[in-house]
Amino acid sequence: MENQNTQGQPPKTWLVESILVTLFCCLPFGIVGIINASKVESKFFAGAVDEAMKASQDAAKWTKIGFFVGIGVIALYLIMWLVLGVGFLTAAGSGNF
Repeated sequence: MENQNTQGQPPKTWLVESILVTLFCCLPFGIVGIINASKVESKFFAGAVDEAMKASQDAAKWTKIGFFVGIGVIALYLIMWLVLGVGFLTAAGSGNF
């Protein structure tokens, strides 16, 4: 049974957020977010409100996963360079370089 939306507005699409995650954080998860986000309005206006809500929830899920994975990878990258930099400075300062 279809759920009727009383406001007549489609659920949040997450399209802009998905595109930003794709560009700046994590390409694979961002693409999945974009695919789900692109389904929201078309399903809603076709009368499939429940499917539109599910697509919106899936877009939100994959966008958030992509964001946090991207932030984690960036943090690990920065930590790696910090460790390498400290190691280099320690070796250079002790004359072992």
